[in-house]
Amino acid sequence: MTPIVLLDRLKEFIEMSIKDVILPSRNSEPRAAKVYKGNLPNKEAETKQVPYILIRFITGKDDQLSGEMTDSECRVRIIVVTYSDDGEEGYINTLNLITRIRIALLKERVIGDQFLLKMPLEYIVYEDDTDHYHIGEMMTIWNIPAIEREVCGIWQ
Repeated sequence: MTPIVLLDRLKEFIEMSIKDVILPSRNSEPRAAKVYKGNLPNKEAETKQVPYILIRFITGKDDQLSGEMTDSECRVRIIVVTYSDDGEEGYINTLNLITRIRIALLKERVIGDQFLLKMPLEYIVYEDDTDHYHIGEMMTIWNIPAIEREVCGIWQ
């Protein structure tokens, strides 16, 4: 359940970090980007829900070096999608959201009192021509609480 809790806490954190960034939307008044875990509600939402942010679990890893404590981590991709008729404005809006999230994460470093942001923190704004849609993403790595073995004795 831990990666799911991480996604929940990240969603709350990102919503608070960007709530005052009002952006053009495709089919309604300008508004703050909506944040979704995993995927959009449906395929049609890809264009109708813009601006939006997706938070996606990518991979997890549990590791233990000899004599060390168990280390658990997971990678989460944060995808930012904005809309604008003006290519320059759309590019800057995407970069603005990524920068807001980046600064907030680097200031805080710990989310939900249990998830520690690890370095490096990578981010990109794509230069693709997507007809008024502008996309960027961040790749984050998180230390998550490790699962401790409950059976001891002969298995050690």
